[in-house]
Amino acid sequence: MQGKKGVKVNFEFDQTTPIYQQLVTQLSELMLTGVYQAGERIPSTTQLSQELHINPATVRKAMNILVDQGLLVKQRGIGMFVTDQSQAMIVKQHQDEFFDEYVVKVIAEAKRLGISQTELMSLIERGYDHGNN
Repeated sequence: MQGKKGVKVNFEFDQTTPIYQQLVTQLSELMLTGVYQAGERIPSTTQLSQELHINPATVRKAMNILVDQGLLVKQRGIGMFVTDQSQAMIVKQHQDEFFDEYVVKVIAEAKRLGISQTELMSLIERGYDHGNN
């Protein structure tokens, strides 16, 4: 999709992730980065399905998930709008995923190697400072 904002949405049709889930992820990222801001109307299901060349039912499924997650709100006869709390909710979701995917594993590996919490914090600070260069 390349709408009025010049936003591109790309799908991996051979990927194991369903198209509707890819659309959920990409629309969430557009909200997170501020392309679609709180209170802003997003393109309709019909517009998205035509622009993206995908089935309207697929778009509808993605939109309903975003509504269920509290990221979009439906206003009957008007359209779908980004909720005020969408960006904060997406950030929280990413933080939770980061914790589960990385932090838990780093702590487990540190314990396995006998690295104390103090030593681990020192390593993290060193890595964090190094990342700023």
